[in-house]
Amino acid sequence: MFTRVHSSAVQGVDAYTVLVEVDLARGLPGFMMVGLPDQAVKESRDRVKAALKNNDCIYPQKHITVNLAPADIPKEGASFDLPIALGLLGGSGQIPQDAVSKFLVVGELALDGAIRPTKGVLSMAASARSAKDLSGFIVPAENAGEAAVVSGLPVYPASHLMEVVRFLNDGGGIEPHRVDIEKVFRQSHRYPLDFRDVKGQAHVKRALEVAAAGGHNILLVGPPGSGKTMLAKRIPTILPDLSLEESLETTKVHSIAGLLPKGKSLVRTRPFRAPHHTISDAGLVGGGRIPSPGEVSLAHNGVLFLDEMPEFNRNVLEVLREPLESGSVTISRVHSSLMFPARFMLAAACNPCPCGHHGDPQKACLCSARDVQRYLGKLSGPLLDRIDLHVEVPSVPYDEMTASASGESSETIRARVTECRKIQRARYTGSKVYCNAHMAPSDVERLTPTSDSGKRLLRAAIEQLGLSARAYDRILKVARTIADLAASEVIAEEHICEAIQYRTLDRKMFHREREAA
Repeated sequence: MFTRVHSSAVQGVDAYTVLVEVDLARGLPGFMMVGLPDQAVKESRDRVKAALKNNDCIYPQKHITVNLAPADIPKEGASFDLPIALGLLGGSGQIPQDAVSKFLVVGELALDGAIRPTKGVLSMAASARSAKDLSGFIVPAENAGEAAVVSGLPVYPASHLMEVVRFLNDGGGIEPHRVDIEKVFRQSHRYPLDFRDVKGQAHVKRALEVAAAGGHNILLVGPPGSGKTMLAKRIPTILPDLSLEESLETTKVHSIAGLLPKGKSLVRTRPFRAPHHTISDAGLVGGGRIPSPGEVSLAHNGVLFLDEMPEFNRNVLEVLREPLESGSVTISRVHSSLMFPARFMLAAACNPCPCGHHGDPQKACLCSARDVQRYLGKLSGPLLDRIDLHVEVPSVPYDEMTASASGESSETIRARVTECRKIQRARYTGSKVYCNAHMAPSDVERLTPTSDSGKRLLRAAIEQLGLSARAYDRILKVARTIADLAASEVIAEEHICEAIQYRTLDRKMFHREREAA
């Protein structure tokens, strides 16, 4: 007997249909699986056999062949357990074959028949919605809210194998799970952190506001204990709220990685990822035999924070160039080449020298000039060019540290940032650009009208600091954001001046090179 069950698998951030074909033939009892299954898929045989026997179902004593089509794409994970079990039951006449073929089915089986959650259900549901020959999507109960976000496809949550068997035999027992996506998306959310907690550092807060308003990358340079990490962790609290489209994109990536919080249908807050400096390049940008998303993709539409940036391996930092420039990362393997979204805001922090006290008026630096140069030299010029703002974070004076008055709240700053983003969305209507940082090079001159005094100041800065063409573009983009915050269509001299001040490392390194020469 031959049975076909529709299932699904994820490739990149999208899903594709997998046909689980089960054939029961005469001959010596055995079980063979084909279709490029990995070890977890191959082990389905034992899980399925135990689940069927522990629920008084008949395990067919036939020569069993299971094919996962298309057979030329590698398959991984345990999500094929449930469709394989239903294929065996359909082939042996324990459930109607025509009933099981009408549904898309995913789920991992426990040995007692319980159905465990699986990854990537949102992508699977989005892919299955366009299929005309499917009556619904049978998913693990814990994934039901995530799958039901996709409208137009009935979602049937199941927590046990026998629930599915009764449902396919009788047509009852499982009710479709429904989610009001607009209601879920509008649910209020709060960040546990607030900029009000930060004492002093007014100029750094201003720089972070500019970075958030234009989606610019930022590097914080300062001694230990000056508050770099504290400030960086609060960046998501001043970014605009996620749109529904951004929320769905972010949820897809987190679902594929298995990081979607239990009971949550959507990711409602902007991600904040802070990998340790020992991370590998594959861990940062993604990889594996069957590529999976890395930290840059998990930070999509959010913030990627690299603390103690010079401590990261140089090759790890250099792989950031592609996602910083294109907003995506492409991972090529023998069987496929996959692209993951990676449009994030990079926030990085570092000390000014190995000991951390170079230029600190309170503590003497123990590092030689060569040590300082070697330490900062770990940050290559091309990478620094891709970071729009370099900001010094000095130690907080005692008076500011003990002051009772608190600064602006994140909510107040976020309101200004949101208004600034509205101006940018109107400017880039009809394009795939949403903020100034993502402006195409061909649009920089056209969309950054600058006053004559501003042009003269920018020319002098380029000549004196020896800035690259990319740094020139970055200054104009930052100045465009500063002008937008001031509701000015024309970029004035003061906007250029502030943007130039945010190129700290360009100035310092250039002067250090001249002194060495």
